[in-house]
Amino acid sequence: MNVVNYLLAAVALSSSVAMAECVQPEAPSLPDGASATMDEMIAGQQAVKTFQAANLEYMGCLEGEFTAAKTAIEGGKAEDPKALQAAYEQSVDAYNEAVSTEEEVAGQFNTEIREFRAANPS
Repeated sequence: MNVVNYLLAAVALSSSVAMAECVQPEAPSLPDGASATMDEMIAGQQAVKTFQAANLEYMGCLEGEFTAAKTAIEGGKAEDPKALQAAYEQSVDAYNEAVSTEEEVAGQFNTEIREFRAANPS
C-alpha cells in the first residue's frame, strides 16, 4: 500500500473518531427577558457570545472533516468510498445542525431582549 492509499484509508477509518474530536458546544440557558434583571441579561449575552465562539470552532473542525473526506472521495483513491461518503455526510449534517442551533439561540436571545425592554421601558 503506497503512502497516499494509506493516508486515505486512515481518513476513512478514522473519520468517525476524528469527528468525535469536534466537540459540539451546549446551547446556553437564556434568561427570561420578562422577569430578568439587567445583570442576568448581561450574563445571558455573555453566555451567547461564549457559545457562538465555541460553535464557530466546532463548525471549523467539522468543515475540516468534510473537506478532507470530499477531497479523498473526489481523488477516487479511497479503499472504502461508502464509509468515506457516510463520514462526509455525517460531518455536513452536523455542520448544518450547528448553524441551525446558533440561529435558534440568537433568535431566542433577541426575543428575550425585546421582552426585557418591554418590561423595563426606561
